[in-house]
Amino acid sequence: MFPEQGHGLAHRFDPLTVCSYDVDVADIVDLRTAPARAKFGATIKELSCKVEKPWARATPAGAATGAVYMTISNKSSAADRLTGAASDVADKLQIHEMKVVDGVVRMRKVPGGLQVPAKRTVVLKRGGYHVMLVGLKHSLEAGDSFPLTLVFEKAGNVSITVPVKAMGAVNGHTHGTSMPNMPGLANKPSMRIYRTCRA
Repeated sequence: MFPEQGHGLAHRFDPLTVCSYDVDVADIVDLRTAPARAKFGATIKELSCKVEKPWARATPAGAATGAVYMTISNKSSAADRLTGAASDVADKLQIHEMKVVDGVVRMRKVPGGLQVPAKRTVVLKRGGYHVMLVGLKHSLEAGDSFPLTLVFEKAGNVSITVPVKAMGAVNGHTHGTSMPNMPGLANKPSMRIYRTCRA
């Protein structure tokens, strides 16, 4: 049992080390209490879905859309789902998937959000899943960064900072303007892109 929170010393017995010791009651956090859950709950939930290497490509002036990429690792034993996102840089954000079908690039909104299996890692990258920035309020310039909040079904809200890379960047690294990670498109002079998603 946890002692009541306050000040003073509490005598505790540790069965693992077979010893007893005195601790300051003020240093003990009982996560069963509402104030403790409100203060520390978000931090604990974020540990279940870890977001790494977020980045966005710079956009030309006047561009209406942009894209954000990242790696999401689900550390928990239960599957989770990325259901949405929010940022001040665009009117709305959606989870999209891009793939090549018969040599044609097709992009669609992922219905119900992106599944993140338990103990697995999902990579959002060019030519695949990404967070679409719809209705950009200003162009994204290389060297800048912007805040973005991801919404998970179980992990809740996870806030990240997204650095903007140069237009030729591929998976966060600057190269040429080709798209090597999109099968069937390498060295092709042109392509057609169809959007099958709805706002």
